[in-house]
Amino acid sequence: MKNQRMSLTCHSCGKGVEYFSGEPPCEALKGWLTVSCWMGPGAVSHYNFCSFSCLKSWADAQVPEVPEVFLESFGEDKT
Repeated sequence: MKNQRMSLTCHSCGKGVEYFSGEPPCEALKGWLTVSCWMGPGAVSHYNFCSFSCLKSWADAQVPEVPEVFLESFGEDKT
């Protein structure tokens, strides 16, 4: 059986890396980061990131922001 070319992409910026099905992905992903997120019993999602900056961008996007209108309701001057 011939090794197939596989690819993984950064979940944040889309940068890709290729490897062959016969080699461990950890060799191709050297220096990358992988986050595993439990979605439920036996269900896990994996997210690959090419750098800490990409991981931070993704993590920041997962946190809900406080709506500006809510902050303005306190009537405090921002300056």
